[in-house]
Amino acid sequence: MKIIDILNQKEMSLSFEVFPAKKESGLESVHRATREIAMCRPSFMSVTYGAGGGTSRYTLEIAKDIKDAYDVPMLAHLTCVSSSRETVRERIKDMIDAGIENVMALRGDLTPELMGTDPAGWDYQHAIQLVRELKESGADFCIGAACYPEVHPDSSNQKEDIRFLKEKVDAGAEFLTTQMVFDNNLFYNFLYKLREAGVTVPVLPGIMPITNAKQVARAISLSGSFMPQRFRSLVDYFGQDPDAMKQAGIAYATDQIIDLYANGITNVHVYSMNKPDVAKAITENLSAILGKDFGR
Repeated sequence: MKIIDILNQKEMSLSFEVFPAKKESGLESVHRATREIAMCRPSFMSVTYGAGGGTSRYTLEIAKDIKDAYDVPMLAHLTCVSSSRETVRERIKDMIDAGIENVMALRGDLTPELMGTDPAGWDYQHAIQLVRELKESGADFCIGAACYPEVHPDSSNQKEDIRFLKEKVDAGAEFLTTQMVFDNNLFYNFLYKLREAGVTVPVLPGIMPITNAKQVARAISLSGSFMPQRFRSLVDYFGQDPDAMKQAGIAYATDQIIDLYANGITNVHVYSMNKPDVAKAITENLSAILGKDFGR
C-alpha cells in the first residue's frame, strides 16, 4: 500500500521507525524487535539506511520480511551522497525486485571520507537529485523526503531551507517527515511557514521517546533539536532512575502525540529505535484515540 494513500485517509495514523543491524551477527535480534513492533499493527513502518549504504541489504531484508509476514506497509530509506549513480540505480532495482512501493529519499550523512572533498565531484549533492532519479526510474514509487523544523544544518536560514523543500516536492516527493521534535509549537510554526510557501503535501512530525538520559545528548548532536525546559526538568528529575525515566519518556512522547492529534495533525511518526516495549506502550496509551481495531 502506498504511504500517501494512508496519509490521505481521514483516520489518524501512527507509524514506527526501525533500523537494521550494522553486522550480520546482530541481524536476528533486530528481526525479532521489528517483528514485535509490527505486531502493534502500525499504519506503516520505515527502515533506515546506514551511511554509505552499509546496511542496504539488511534494510531491504527487514522491509520485505515485515511486508510479507505481517502485511504492514513498509517505507525503505535510500541515501545517495556517498554512492555512485550506478550503485543507486542498482539499489533502486533491488527495491523494485523486493516489491517495495515506498521510498524515503535522503541525501544521507557525510561519511568521514567525504569530509573536505569537493562536492562537485560527487554524483549526488542533494536529496532532490535522488528524488528525480527515483521518478526517472520508471518505477511507481511513493516518495518521501525529510525536513527540519529547526532548519537543516547546511542551510543558512529557514527561508532558504523551505525553498529547497519545495523543490523536492516539485520534483516528486509526496510527503515529508520531520527530524525529531520535542516542542510541538516549533512544528506548528514550521507547518504554517510551509503552507504559506505553497508546500501542501502531508508533513509528519517525528516524535522520539527519550527513555534514558544518555539519549538526550545524542538526540541534540544528531538533529540539533531544541529541548524545552519542561522536558529538561523531566530528565533532571528522573534521569538517574532508569525505570522512572523510561516511563516518563513514554508519557512525554504520548502527550506530544495527543496534542498533535488534538490540533488536527492526523499522521505522526515515532522514532521507536527498535524498542518494541516502547512502541507497544505508546500504542496502548493511544488505543482509545486511534480506535479499538488499531494494534489488533
